[in-house]
Amino acid sequence: MPFSSLGLTEPLQRAASDWNYLEVTPVQAAVIPAILEGRDVRAAAQTGSGKTAAFALPLLQRLSSGPRERGRLVRALILVPTRELAAQIGAAIRHFGRYLPAPLKTLVVYGGVSINPQMMALGGGADVIVATPGRLLDLIGHNAVSLAAVSTLVLDEADRLFALGFAEELGRILALLPARRQSLLFSATFPPAVQAFAEGLLHDPLRIEIAAGPATTPAILQRAIEIDAPRRTQLLRHLIETNPWPRVLVFVATKYATEHVAEKLRRAGLAATALHGELSQGARTQALADFKAAKARVLVATDVAARGLDIADLPVVVNYDLPRSPVDYVHRIGRTGRAGASGAAVSFISAETDAHFRLIEKRQGLRLDREQVAGFEPVEIAPPLAPGGGGVKGRRKSKKDKLREAAAGIKAVEPVPPLNPAPPANAFAWHRRLPRGRP
Repeated sequence: MPFSSLGLTEPLQRAASDWNYLEVTPVQAAVIPAILEGRDVRAAAQTGSGKTAAFALPLLQRLSSGPRERGRLVRALILVPTRELAAQIGAAIRHFGRYLPAPLKTLVVYGGVSINPQMMALGGGADVIVATPGRLLDLIGHNAVSLAAVSTLVLDEADRLFALGFAEELGRILALLPARRQSLLFSATFPPAVQAFAEGLLHDPLRIEIAAGPATTPAILQRAIEIDAPRRTQLLRHLIETNPWPRVLVFVATKYATEHVAEKLRRAGLAATALHGELSQGARTQALADFKAAKARVLVATDVAARGLDIADLPVVVNYDLPRSPVDYVHRIGRTGRAGASGAAVSFISAETDAHFRLIEKRQGLRLDREQVAGFEPVEIAPPLAPGGGGVKGRRKSKKDKLREAAAGIKAVEPVPPLNPAPPANAFAWHRRLPRGRP
């Protein structure tokens, strides 16, 4: 189905064509007509499905035909969980709007940088603001922007917003929005917290489920290599040196590991850089720019890079550490094999993490053959299974698993609640139990 069949104006079709968007994806075919009609949308779509264009193109068309606002007002608000995703969506919106007869003012605001330039840029308001929740509330607190005229609200990566503890901030932002508006919610998954939030946010929404995942992405060759944990860096170096990969994205579990692994690779003569949430925004932006420009061949990152980042022609992703969540596995490997290109995803499996990877395989409907690389054959033996089956990751219980067990023990001696308890008077009261975060 071509973009010309969706009711988009010629300037928007031309901008989509510039990005080689010639055929619409399933999520675009379902979402674009609904947004143009003014409907609320709740869409479950995996990374790499083309959902940014799915909401950006019809949003720009509606804004270009509507009245302009003056003062500190904003017409469309897009909330995202991370700085990198905010910058990427902002760039996409500017590109898609480049041929519109009257240019639209699009601003990207997030924390980690000085607030003063953002306050100055908001002078006279904006047509579109792409923001992380914490910085948006800071700007509202400085009286730099008003949400009283927002006609369209977009929440992208909603499950990640909740995972990062933005529930309370979202509640405060929603209280400032007009009751009559269009709301669009996109999420890779819909855990209970996101489902409850969607019920209170959306009015008679179009519900869209776009199936995706490793089982439906044949362009990504997935491999599972057995290796003893202490030798992972040596194996990583060997794979990089013996494969024609111009760039390699490596996922690790902690910020310390990003710096540690990147430094070891640099000592071996490989251009490597680290990316994690504790870096300054300037350092994060520079690391990504160096990687995209091939100045750094290897980017070692935490899951801050697993959602939303579009790195063109990335040939391979390596799971140096396995992700804790099977859903995050999908997002990680989704950095490669994008826009019809082929890619590879390599996961390192140690004796201790084999059980966890089997869980990932089960949840994703996979069964990968275990490989061994000559000279790196593993010798470690998996530890015995703990009583009760252990935790989610590997064979040992995590701190979260132990806390859940402790909480379950406390609940066991408390009175049994009614089968259908009444909802709390404050729709966002349950959010206070979630941790807060501000990328």
